[in-house]
Formats: sequence, C-alpha cells, structure tokens
Amino acid sequence: MKTRTSKAVGAALGVAAIALSVPLAVNASAEPSTPTVEVPDPQGPDCGPFKEAVPEWKGLANLPVSTALASIPEISTFTSAISGQLNPAVNITGVLDNGPYVVFAPTNEAFAALPPEQLEILRTDPAALTTLVYYHAFLGLLGPDDVKGQRPTQEGTEVEVTGSGGDIQVNATTKVVCGGITAQNAKVYIIDQVLNPAEAPAPIAPTSTSTTETTTTGSAEASTSATAPAETTEPAAPSPAAEAPAG
Repeated sequence: MKTRTSKAVGAALGVAAIALSVPLAVNASAEPSTPTVEVPDPQGPDCGPFKEAVPEWKGLANLPVSTALASIPEISTFTSAISGQLNPAVNITGVLDNGPYVVFAPTNEAFAALPPEQLEILRTDPAALTTLVYYHAFLGLLGPDDVKGQRPTQEGTEVEVTGSGGDIQVNATTKVVCGGITAQNAKVYIIDQVLNPAEAPAPIAPTSTSTTETTTTGSAEASTSATAPAETTEPAAPSPAAEAPAG
C-alpha cells in the first residue's frame, strides 16, 4: 500500500512539473521579436549642426512627418506655416502625415530673407500660403541618392532636383543643407531658400519619337503604293476544246 501511495505521489508531482513548464514555454515563444531597422544618416554640409540640435534625430523615424518637423528648431517658421500657426486658415499637417512625401523645409533664415510684404501676404492670404507650402512637397520616399529628377509637387507645378548625396540643389539655385532626414512617412530636406512656385521649371513634354517615325513610315509606304505602277496580269490561256466522240 505504501509503495502504491509513493508511486501516485511521484506521478502527481511529475504531472504538476509538466503543467508548470508548458505555460512558460508558450509564453516565451509568444513574445514577438522586434527587428532593428537602421536609420540612414542624413547628408549635407549642415547635418552636423542638425544632429547637435536634435540629438535624438534617429527617433524622428518613428514620428509622423508633422511631428518630426516640429522637433527641428532650425525650421520652426516652416512648421508654423504648415500647421495653422502662421495663418489659422492653412493647416496641411493631416495631408503630409498621410504620405509618403519628400518635404523641402526652408530654414528660418530663408523665411527671414523674404521681403516683409511677402511675409505679410502669407500671413493674411490663405490661398497664397497654401500654394507656397504645397510647392514644397511631392509624393515619394526618396533618399539623397535617389531624389534627383523633375517631379510634380502637391501644388501642381514641378520642381527639379539635381545632384545626389550631400550635394543637392533644387531648381538650380536652392541648396539642400541637410537632406534625407527620415520621418515615419517622409524624407525631409532642409533647404537654404524658400522655393517660389512662380519659378517652377516647365513640365517635361513626353517624347513622341516613335509616333513620328511610325507616321512617317506609314506615309512613305502609302505614297509608294500610290505611285508604283500596277502589275499587269497575263490572261490565262484558253482551255482546249473537248474532243468530239469518235463515230
């Protein structure tokens, strides 16, 4: 009897040990692993001061672009222009946060260099400010090595980006001082001038070389067919008459 009791106790302890270990194993396997995504370094001559002003700049990659822009002191005027602070009737943060966008953000010095009357227009004319801020963004998520090209902005006209890496220009005269700053849904390029939609490059016309060649070739073939003499066909020889039956 004692032996049976000992065996029963031992079996019960074994089952309890298994029961305790199973939840631990399940819990351990259920914990998701969080992959580490490397945030690329921004590029440009003034990225050093940017990193000093925003020591946690890599954390901007986890923020919507409007919040990321508001975290950069050097572009606070631009932030006020897109968020209803400069003109209460203009707030496009909701649009930008639904990116992906490339955003060109002029420095505070760039806005300060505008004529006072132009700044006053931006403060009082919602249409003028809306046009201006939308000209500083286009759809895409392009880093410094891929952003070059001529692209339509959210305002409707185009910008031309040349160069790559740490040497990028916009519309030939505006320089990127620090570009490729990663936000959650955007790439931010800090620029040294306020872009002017009135100075937008002309749209690139689509090439029609293949269509022209096809039309020219078709016309030439039609002309050749019209002028070439028609081929004459010799009449077929008459079939011999049937032989009369012998009789």
